[in-house]
Amino acid sequence: MNEDEKQERHSAISRAAYALLAEHGYAGASMLRIARAAKASNETLYRWYGNKDGLFRAMVEDNAAETRRLLGEALKGQDDPRAALERVAPVFLAMLLGDKAVLLNRAAAADPTGKLGAAISAGGRGQVMPLLDQLMQRICADTGIPSSEASGWFLGLLIGDLQVRRIIHDCPAPSPEEIECRCKKALQAFDRLIDGGG
Repeated sequence: MNEDEKQERHSAISRAAYALLAEHGYAGASMLRIARAAKASNETLYRWYGNKDGLFRAMVEDNAAETRRLLGEALKGQDDPRAALERVAPVFLAMLLGDKAVLLNRAAAADPTGKLGAAISAGGRGQVMPLLDQLMQRICADTGIPSSEASGWFLGLLIGDLQVRRIIHDCPAPSPEEIECRCKKALQAFDRLIDGGG
């Protein structure tokens, strides 16, 4: 199996897993059920992912991939870090409020084992937050503001309670225009805080 075929198979497995997660929750989305729905062998799933936690961690990582890519590019380049944050913000917000992240978080909230929540934390937050913190270190250079504090401000302004509201079915997914508007306001407020005009 070449790399393109493997990626196509992985995508089919992920689609099946999301569908079963929506229908049966984390406990009911067994590896065997996912394998059958994806028309793959159970052995393939265990060989590729190790176990169900590994599969869902891979799905979380896939969902956060574009945010990680943009942050990684920003850290490698010599771009203005605030301009880089402006590019990352709408991708990050769309990912966090998108159907995949919301579905994973709904299932995690209902999972009494905490395994899905741990997979989300490791595959998403555990990989994105260190990159965001490195970008914040550049933004906060010479300000005396700890990068972790700046990250908290940024996330609070950008996301607020929107992800929780999406998870509890209190609001629909935002349109691209709404995401752009929210990002613009959040970044303006963030700049004021960083520059001492908050």
